[in-house]
Amino acid sequence: MADARPRRPARPREEVYATARAAIAEHGLAKLTMAGLGKQLQMSAGHLLYYFGSKDQLLLETLRWSEDQLGTRRREALADRTRDPWARLDSYLRLYLPEGPGDPRWILWVEVWGRSPASAEIRQGQQEIEAPWQADLVTLIDDGTATGHFTPGPSATRALQLRALLDGLSVPLAIGLPDTHHPTTLTHATTAATALLRS
Repeated sequence: MADARPRRPARPREEVYATARAAIAEHGLAKLTMAGLGKQLQMSAGHLLYYFGSKDQLLLETLRWSEDQLGTRRREALADRTRDPWARLDSYLRLYLPEGPGDPRWILWVEVWGRSPASAEIRQGQQEIEAPWQADLVTLIDDGTATGHFTPGPSATRALQLRALLDGLSVPLAIGLPDTHHPTTLTHATTAATALLRS
């Protein structure tokens, strides 16, 4: 006899990612269980494992989804040629930095970095997710140099240096260290970017 019980439709991946991002940001990946996440989504842990394979893969795919959302805003801001390169750089910095302590996107990054040393898969995924940030910044620096707003210099190197500085400024803010605030962090980032691109 056929099972007459109605089947629950699979949750859209966006809902899974949004729920996972919120849960990881609140409790960390170590405390997240597939069973607990499944309960929030009214899905079985087995169903989640079927699609993601592991918590590490769920983390990586959730970060990829999160960054794809932000990437759309970044590309739109950088493509607006009615604004000079300094104004577009300001948009880049604001999008890159955490909004404040516990920023869910940045907590995902912290979790990914913590797992990268032990996982080639995580390292590869991390590089793929970071690549558009680097490429867009290189393009912006090239444009600013060509129009005379930035001093000449190796664009890829300067982009790497600036992103390394932004990462260093972002982590204390994201994890909520005392005396770290978004406005101050943005000021530090702007000052450093100006010095790097005008030197």
